Amino acid sequence: MSTGLTSRWLATLFLGLALAAPAAADDRPNILLIILDDIGMTDLGAYGSEIATPNMDALAERGAQFTNFHVAPTCAPTRAMLMTGTDSHRTGIPTLEHMVIPEYQGQFGHEGELNTAVATIAEHLAAAGYQSFIAGKWHLGRSETALPAARGFDRSFILDSSGADNWEYQPYLPHYTRAEWWEDSTPVESLPEDFYSSQFLTDRLLNYIDEGDTGRPFLAVLSLQANHIPLQAPREFVERYDGVYDAGWDALREARLQAAIERGLVEPGTELAPPPPGLRDWDSLSDNERAFVIASREVAAGMLEAADHHVGRLLDSLDAQGRLENTIVIVLSDNGPEYNRPTDNWAFDLWLAMQGYSRDVETLGEEGTYAFIGPEWALASASPFSLFKFHAGEGGVRVPLLISGPGVEARGLVSGFSFVTDIAPTLLELAGAQPLEGREPITGRSLLPVLSGNVQGVYGDDEAIGLEMSGMSALWRGDWKIARSMAPHGDGRWRLFNLADDPGEARDLSEAEPEIFASMLEAYAAYEARVGVIPVPDDFNAAERIAALGWQAFLRQNRPVFIGAGLLLLALLAGGVLLLANRRR
Repeated sequence: MSTGLTSRWLATLFLGLALAAPAAADDRPNILLIILDDIGMTDLGAYGSEIATPNMDALAERGAQFTNFHVAPTCAPTRAMLMTGTDSHRTGIPTLEHMVIPEYQGQFGHEGELNTAVATIAEHLAAAGYQSFIAGKWHLGRSETALPAARGFDRSFILDSSGADNWEYQPYLPHYTRAEWWEDSTPVESLPEDFYSSQFLTDRLLNYIDEGDTGRPFLAVLSLQANHIPLQAPREFVERYDGVYDAGWDALREARLQAAIERGLVEPGTELAPPPPGLRDWDSLSDNERAFVIASREVAAGMLEAADHHVGRLLDSLDAQGRLENTIVIVLSDNGPEYNRPTDNWAFDLWLAMQGYSRDVETLGEEGTYAFIGPEWALASASPFSLFKFHAGEGGVRVPLLISGPGVEARGLVSGFSFVTDIAPTLLELAGAQPLEGREPITGRSLLPVLSGNVQGVYGDDEAIGLEMSGMSALWRGDWKIARSMAPHGDGRWRLFNLADDPGEARDLSEAEPEIFASMLEAYAAYEARVGVIPVPDDFNAAERIAALGWQAFLRQNRPVFIGAGLLLLALLAGGVLLLANRRR
């Protein structure tokens, strides 16, 4: 055989062997990102809660439990920063859509949906060979350029509104004409008869994973509605909390403080800040009011335990497939606990009645009911911190974060400051992926040095991290924080806190430390200029704006009803006038 023939024969043989051999296994980690909604710092068992969350607690035990992790005061800006690693003012979603000032709409960073200047984690990972799936709340836009299908996700079943009913296909606010469910790029017009959000979304995500390419690593996002209004949960979970909350919200807030101290989340001697003005006193409630608020809190607990149950099903399924040990699992909340008591608005109360919603205590949480915890229970959920969702107090922006899996040491509590923009670069580094070029730069820091056990934090004491959402503003630098909360439960004043000594933000040090205060305000002004914050008016009131938009939507949707009622009233008046005139003849 000639040398040439021998060479061609050997080349053919080696090529055949290479094609016949199995492909080298891709051992890069899978990523499972679990997003909870409106969960307070001490709502999970690992953080001192009375609520049973054993599956998420187990993640804390075998990974890193963060005690100083921060997000935006409300959902959409947090989710934008989470998905991109970039400040919300660069993403197109600096605030909730109901709070956008019309004059700002459409300016760069204020497009009202995820803009194309930024790339999502899924887009970065897709370029590195990952497949990506998402099931649950998206709330970043539903245009052809904003849906997950256009932003790196291979499969998606998402809700692109701030919330929806958990039992049926129905919006939860008059602001929406439909429940904005989408699968891939197609609107969903109905849901299964046995739909319950946590169960269904878990099943759908599992289906996407099972149908995916087992030879490629995946990013899977489970974005649950627990515990967003309306609070709803299967009776079997709600009943487990019968009697647990009978002592009231003040007792729960104090119990959560003590649990946080015992677990090392905060130092002994931590003080609770005074409640904001206008909250109800437990002893002033009527028997009926007390029964409703207790039942509502029981539903909230049952809803979170049900969510944990379905998270456990997801983890068990991955474990049974032999995939869990190579999966990084992240659990976090998008903001602090929801304070709204929507039925304080008579128009909203009327809308609920027209939708057929009930607030019957005996069935609360079941299909057709509408529960919420209000500001007093929200303050307890955020304990030992101050305020709650929509506000810049630590209770609105400091939330649970758990990370476990390959490359993560079982290191217990992590006390160093971290921010939501840090998640994207952390995941990219763990996956060995590089950010795409030509997009807005990632501004967060990788937490890998923390996860590997080397350090407590990735920010120096002289580094400032800013936050703004519709006037709710904060800046952290070392142990110091300045914060400003607007109405309804803030007064628009800046305050200064030393979080090392006062994590509950009970003592304003702006007068005692004027030089530090001035320096922090200067750093905040630099942050605003850098990211493109457009300040809101000094008298901006988010609650009033949301209520006004809801009323306008309610009138639009029911215009034929009101016109008909008006015509009927006019006819009755006219008939009455004619009748009276005839009697006088």
